[in-house]
Amino acid sequence: MPVKIRLQRHGKKGKPFYWVVAADSRSKRDGRYLEKIGTYNPNTNPATVDIKIDRAVDWLQNGAQPTDTARNLLSETGALLKNHLVSGVRKGAHSEEDVETKFTAWVSEKASRQDVAKDKVAKVKADEKAKALAAEKEINEKRKADAEAAIAAAEAEVAAAEAEAQAKAAAAEAESARLAVEPKFQKQGIGRLLMDFAEDYARDKKLKSVRLDTFSKNERNNRFYKSRKYTQLDDIYFPDQSEFPFHCYEKILD
Repeated sequence: MPVKIRLQRHGKKGKPFYWVVAADSRSKRDGRYLEKIGTYNPNTNPATVDIKIDRAVDWLQNGAQPTDTARNLLSETGALLKNHLVSGVRKGAHSEEDVETKFTAWVSEKASRQDVAKDKVAKVKADEKAKALAAEKEINEKRKADAEAAIAAAEAEVAAAEAEAQAKAAAAEAESARLAVEPKFQKQGIGRLLMDFAEDYARDKKLKSVRLDTFSKNERNNRFYKSRKYTQLDDIYFPDQSEFPFHCYEKILD
């Protein structure tokens, strides 16, 4: 009966797990087998291979033929090497003690190489993790900086709006309509018309007050200004208009 050493698939979809078996070459791949001699898990890094070396050698000595994949696994674990050494004993090339000595030395060297490989894999993982953490930290710091900048911009915008509102309020409070009637137009009724116009204009513009500046300061004019609810203020000079002071009156609008 021709015997094959091959892989039998187990595990779940996307994550296969294999048994290494000795089976009749005429049976289906995942069908009946004669003996399970090991396992192979390709899902780990590096892949995990566990072979019963002595049982594999027994099957090889009895003529079992491994498939290409199974041969690679047997070579990886030293089963082919030990089979070669056992064949050398039959031919008288060396003793059984030499088989164990040489195989043990090979296993030790193999383990050292695997440890180096595992260390490299561990270092690569550690480096990747460190890079990921550094990238995440950089992203978090950028997000924090952007958030702080956005908050600062919003606060600045609010402060600017408040300052503008305060400036407008101050300007509105300080603004007034100024009326000055030249002496040549007095006693003609024009002053009264101009005062009416100025007060109406100030109300339309929502101004706070109307101020009257005049050269005249007689009692008759004072009574007239008071009748229109004007209050006398301090005198003021406009050097570019006159060397004499202006007498100032102001009316607070309702």
